[in-house]
Amino acid sequence: MERWMQTAIVGMGALGMMYGERIGGKLGKDAVCFVADEGRVKRYQDKEFTVNGELRQFLIRDGRKMEPVDLVIVAVKGTGLLAALDVMERCVGKDTTIISVLNGISSEEIIGERFGEEKVVYCVAQGMDAVKFGSALNYSRFGELRIGILQKGGGKGQEAVYQRLAALEAFLGQAGIPYVEEKDILYRLWGKFMLNVGVNQTCMAYETNYGGVLAQKEAYHTMRGAMEEVIRLANLEGIALTGKDMEEYIDLLKTLAPEGMPSMRQDGISHRPSEVELFSGTVRKIAQKHGLAVPVNDWLYEKICGMERAWED
Repeated sequence: MERWMQTAIVGMGALGMMYGERIGGKLGKDAVCFVADEGRVKRYQDKEFTVNGELRQFLIRDGRKMEPVDLVIVAVKGTGLLAALDVMERCVGKDTTIISVLNGISSEEIIGERFGEEKVVYCVAQGMDAVKFGSALNYSRFGELRIGILQKGGGKGQEAVYQRLAALEAFLGQAGIPYVEEKDILYRLWGKFMLNVGVNQTCMAYETNYGGVLAQKEAYHTMRGAMEEVIRLANLEGIALTGKDMEEYIDLLKTLAPEGMPSMRQDGISHRPSEVELFSGTVRKIAQKHGLAVPVNDWLYEKICGMERAWED
């Protein structure tokens, strides 16, 4: 199997920087670059980046000047996905594999529609407590990737997708990025979605962190209520989430640094547009299709939208 030589990352948020530093540290600084539009490239070049307090240098390139690479990691916020697809276009060739570490349940489908679904390996990033403010990234838990492919029968097309998965696993092993192969990746995708709908939105709405959402009674019950609504919705969509899955994800939260916080809370602190449409917005749309009431997510949606409107005043 040919060794992958070049990775491009779109997005210099917490996850993008975390993976970029790990790949560069293991495989050499030329093995990975960040791609951005011309304006961001200029802004990034004037910044000093730190990871856990240590200065780090990253290779940052203009997406318009790129050539196809082996792997593209999409690590932007959900609100920036469509713009990211334009930025990364020249990075994608016929043999390029793409993974997305975005929140939500739709980014792989959107990326596949643009570049070909055969290039996309489904991916869920979980278990990390990375926090980034400005150009400083801090984390104590690196977490892991859960990866897999959709099962669509046999044939040469499916065989080629399996080969991409095997090549990705070899690369992640070389780069020192922990991963687990999932046989039912949609189940894992919905499980992470359930967690994010609960903890990301609750931390933003109650202006708290991981420790606070677990300790504050009202916040904790809101988080659980939002997750329970996703379980019911997932079951209607044919995904076998259960209450046991919810408890396991809550146990995972308890392993994270109490002062850590999800990206949505970081957006709230910085008064940036959040991913509320990706979370309760998506829940409400799918619930409407099934005629399912989702009062907790309705409340979170209105609360967070109200917070964002207040920042504009």
